[in-house]
Amino acid sequence: MDTTDPFAPNYPTPTANRPLLGLTVLVIEDSRFACEAMRLLCLRSGARIRRADSLRAARRHLQVYRPTIAIIDLGLPDGNGVDLIKDLAEASPRPEVVLGTSGDDFGEAAALGAGADGFLAKPITSLAGFQETILACLPAERQPSGPRAVSKEEITPDPIAFHDDMAHVADVLEEHNDERTLDYVAQFLSGVARSAQDPRLEQAAVALAKKRAQGQSASSETAVLAGLVQERLMHRMAI
Repeated sequence: MDTTDPFAPNYPTPTANRPLLGLTVLVIEDSRFACEAMRLLCLRSGARIRRADSLRAARRHLQVYRPTIAIIDLGLPDGNGVDLIKDLAEASPRPEVVLGTSGDDFGEAAALGAGADGFLAKPITSLAGFQETILACLPAERQPSGPRAVSKEEITPDPIAFHDDMAHVADVLEEHNDERTLDYVAQFLSGVARSAQDPRLEQAAVALAKKRAQGQSASSETAVLAGLVQERLMHRMAI
């Protein structure tokens, strides 16, 4: 199959200040806070961004659009992002770059083992790190020409996005309280808390994950975590 993109000659030429100009990034990420960081990183880099918050939404999107870059969170509400990485790595045509992202220690090995071209460890705040990870995976014709200054900019997502994540978890815990839901909440909140530099919330999420991994009752850890989520929701309302 000919995988040549007939529109390639019409792509904007990347520049030193906007090295990802002309590229489209599909971010598969359920955290609003993490996705806001990605949006800012793409904006600063010149790339367009589309978002899917689940595997189902991502697969629906990929039936219609062909992104240049796919960035896939490993912990999604309806499954493991590793499965989508495998599918995209074997697809023909495939995105030019497939990246995994996670805050878990095992995330990089899992993503690369599934066929990802690279990995972004959460929290993703460095503009230079984001750009370099993508550029290292792109072909020469997609690279900006000439020398390029390395940016020291750090991205700070809007706190409203963090509030949206807290509201999401509160809704999930209210609607479901089964084992799969608790595993998802622990994974989701540990990543969000790490990105938001919220050590109390991260410690509570890790404590819940440990109890779940040990097969023990986690009712007290769940209650603590739910209480911290409500505290953060109330703080936002007070502001």
